Amino acid sequence: MATPTLPSVPQTRQAIVQSSKHPGSFELCTDLPMPDVPPDNVLIKVNAVAVNHCDYKMPARVPCPGAVDGSDFSGVVVRIGESVAHTPGGLRVGDRVAGAQMGNQRRRPWSGGFSEFISEKAINIWRVPERLSWEQAASIGCATTTSVGMALWWVMKLDGTPEKPTSDPKFILIYGGATACGTFAIQLSKLSGYRVVTTCSPKNFQLVEDYGAEKAFDYHSPTCGEEIRAYTKNSLEYALDIITEARTIRQCYAAIGRGGGRYVGFELLPEDLMATMRKTVKPTWVLGLEVIGEELDLPGGYYRKENPELHAWVQRWIRDFAALFEAGRLRPHPIQVNRGGLAKVVEGLGALQRKEVSARKLVYPLYS
Repeated sequence: MATPTLPSVPQTRQAIVQSSKHPGSFELCTDLPMPDVPPDNVLIKVNAVAVNHCDYKMPARVPCPGAVDGSDFSGVVVRIGESVAHTPGGLRVGDRVAGAQMGNQRRRPWSGGFSEFISEKAINIWRVPERLSWEQAASIGCATTTSVGMALWWVMKLDGTPEKPTSDPKFILIYGGATACGTFAIQLSKLSGYRVVTTCSPKNFQLVEDYGAEKAFDYHSPTCGEEIRAYTKNSLEYALDIITEARTIRQCYAAIGRGGGRYVGFELLPEDLMATMRKTVKPTWVLGLEVIGEELDLPGGYYRKENPELHAWVQRWIRDFAALFEAGRLRPHPIQVNRGGLAKVVEGLGALQRKEVSARKLVYPLYS
């Protein structure tokens, strides 16, 4: 039973859901029931949301009519579950928080960030420093940062960390450095003692260098991979591919040195292409939804078994990441604030899908 707090909490909420008439598309539902607040959850009044590529990709691949879409959010705690209420130092009503929800679920269709109110486990969200706006906090969320953290340390297993930088400053390639994931990956890798090279459009070279990249390369160049390999003197071992398309996979492989290394993508890797790539490079990919640690009943290579060890690691990572922000060692990606609330979020998803967004995170405030 949730601890009652604010009588102004309504009985229904607005949310962006998968359309029942047009699979893979979205619509605004104005009378969705409020989510339950189990003992270890908190109810959050959402003040801003940010859009991610997964917010349109997953509904297209796994249609679930009526399921709430969205992941990254920021807001204020308005109700807390019984267990949370009795947790020393736990979240309290009025706390400023941010995080990410796994939207578009068959088993939990009410879960998703594009909603006026959401219920989430207290351990999955972080307190937002006062110096960050709602919009900045939503742009950070957790979908971006947990995916990057999981890629660098859970999967790639880098030795250096922001708390204990490596004494062997090797090169690391962040492919897609001007994206939100890219600028966080650049900062985290630099803080961990690595020499960061990245790719982006020339117009964004200064941006990625300001975030910590040593050198930026134009991904439009047909010899981009070879140029990176030459710059790193054939020594590159680590490549994180934020974009993960056939072209970017080939360029990353071309950049990795003769001795091989590790390639980590952010999308399902095409089996036919990977079968042709050199075997000295060990490829894998990260599915951001894995961070919840629960079984993912998804088709087409996206299925994941329950993984409590990963979930426990993610809880530690969220605390470490929040501490980096609190200490001022990380800064958010540039944002583009768009007015109009949830009704305009669908337009932002379309802009992402059409690749009209560059070096900005689209954010939508829900407060007046």
